[in-house]
Amino acid sequence: MEKTERDIATLVTQVSSGEIRLPEIQRAYVWKPTQVAKLIESLYRGYPSGSLLFWRTMETPETRAVAANAPTEKPAVLPLFLLDGQQRLTSLHRVLNDHLEAQIVFNVETEAFQNQSAATRQDVRWVKVHDLVRKDCDLFEVSERFNYDDMKIPRRVVGQRLQRLAAVPKYGYHMEIITDLPYEEVAQIFVRVNSGGRSLKTTDLALATLSARWPGVLAKLEGEAAYWRERGYGELDATFQTRALTGAVLGRGLSAWSHSRLVAATDEELEKGWATVQRGLRDLVPLLKSNLGISHGSLLPSINVLLPLVVLLGERPKMPLDTETANGILYWFLVATIRNRYSSSADTLLGQDIPATREPEPVKRLLANLGLVGTSADVPAQALVSRSVASPYFFLSFLVARNNGAKDWFHGVGIDLGAEDGHKLEYHHIHPRATLKDLYSKAEINDLANLAFISATANKKISDRSPAKYFPSLGDAELTAHLVPLDENLRTADAYPQFLAARRALLATAMTDLLNKFRPAWLDQVATQSDDLEGCSLELTRFESSWDEPKMLVHAHDHDQVWRATLSATALDDAITQAEDGISADLEVDGQQVAVRSDNETIEVELGPFVVTGTAQDWKAALQRERDEAQPLSKLPVLTPPQPWSGLRRRFPVTSSE
Repeated sequence: MEKTERDIATLVTQVSSGEIRLPEIQRAYVWKPTQVAKLIESLYRGYPSGSLLFWRTMETPETRAVAANAPTEKPAVLPLFLLDGQQRLTSLHRVLNDHLEAQIVFNVETEAFQNQSAATRQDVRWVKVHDLVRKDCDLFEVSERFNYDDMKIPRRVVGQRLQRLAAVPKYGYHMEIITDLPYEEVAQIFVRVNSGGRSLKTTDLALATLSARWPGVLAKLEGEAAYWRERGYGELDATFQTRALTGAVLGRGLSAWSHSRLVAATDEELEKGWATVQRGLRDLVPLLKSNLGISHGSLLPSINVLLPLVVLLGERPKMPLDTETANGILYWFLVATIRNRYSSSADTLLGQDIPATREPEPVKRLLANLGLVGTSADVPAQALVSRSVASPYFFLSFLVARNNGAKDWFHGVGIDLGAEDGHKLEYHHIHPRATLKDLYSKAEINDLANLAFISATANKKISDRSPAKYFPSLGDAELTAHLVPLDENLRTADAYPQFLAARRALLATAMTDLLNKFRPAWLDQVATQSDDLEGCSLELTRFESSWDEPKMLVHAHDHDQVWRATLSATALDDAITQAEDGISADLEVDGQQVAVRSDNETIEVELGPFVVTGTAQDWKAALQRERDEAQPLSKLPVLTPPQPWSGLRRRFPVTSSE
């Protein structure tokens, strides 16, 4: 590793010439003007500003420019790839080049720094930092701008402060330059150094290491994210795309375990998975828009609920989507959303739902995973008690209002999340807060049943008037469309509890009707089918001796398929102990590596046709049972090593093992 030092002016020049670039693993510039101002202030006051980490290589990795206007052609010398210090160096480049979003100004009297505003433009005490740090700056000319008679500091101090700020480009940054390391190792270094400043999420790690494994992947992800952002679905960002790619390639959610597996996938698997993601989204989003009126992704309480559907639609045969299948998909989407399907144990549940999309009747399997076979997902009024805007039922309340033909109470047009200006949609307190605040708690006032969707203009027009005063100007049809009770006795603050109860009843009925609108009729027909685990069994048998390590015989029976294998009982014990501590591991089963995963309280072990699941306590109880019933090692049958399981795996609770 080389160590050197360069001043800010030199570094900024190298950024402009393209001699300093960003490897693809770096994310976008995110600093706000306030952060830039603090950086300049730190340099002005001589505070430590850290070091910069670079990588020099003969390789030609995918890159991006530090500055938007930097040249894209290769520089005459080997470029330096910036690994740590992107936000600082980009900020300095912007300030020294008078970037519109880095108009930092300095108050010579108070020594304060901030972004330029209308007020600072009118006050001569504020000087633009760029005017002082540019090469042709004339400090004497700048110093003559001030009216020293009105200043609290002498001319001499002003001159000293201006000189100190003008010297910022001469500040020397300590540089460490990594040489002779491949991109894969550099990506690991990047992950480590960048985890110090903030807690990196699993998606951050996946994006960083995957970019080394699959050059150009960030451009793909960000390009797809931009495509959806232009269409009102900005939530389908690079992070979501990474999760979707993981689901398509590995058939489960993104976790520390699946991240390493994703990076190890072949080029063919990654390309195929990416094609699935793109096709799936292009089929799914129009389905949500046209059938449910979800014109913008911001309406969705959870974007993760889309992941199994992306895989389902991305991999289905290229043929028209029949109405029953489309309805089944939308029914699953709605129920999974209001039940907060992935609010906890997301990786485990995605590990159930994504594989289900690849079974012969995927929609039926998804609905079975939600326990909807033979039942319906009715919404009782009681389920809406004490709900707020944070509840997924708030999302459903918008859908039922839109489905009911609700129109804005000022403009008379259908409610639309994509409306702008005065038509922009807001949620409105039907009983205004001002009329309720002395009688009810904040939670009661903000109850979901007191909220309606109208434009900003209508909201301002109503202001703090009670329903008793502004309802008469609205027709019954306008109120009914928003599922507002017509009883005039419910329009005063004293009757507010009764109003909530009446509106909850209307909302609950409408929500149930909307769900049933998409509920497939065949759900009642498949209710008579046998339980999913009927015809399946799992036997664990422990064999011990005083001279050799214990073995565990696994005998799995899935209908007409039989799978048997042996493994080290000690290794299984150790793997369960590690999983209890949150550490995923591999377990050798007859020469094959199988995964042992931990997701919150659930531990999963892949054994033949099953993903055997249970809590740590469940596993320990099953293993202790086998210790108590252990047989002599001499009785262990000799088995032909099984072939690696290549089919879908059924989830099997370890508590049902024998």
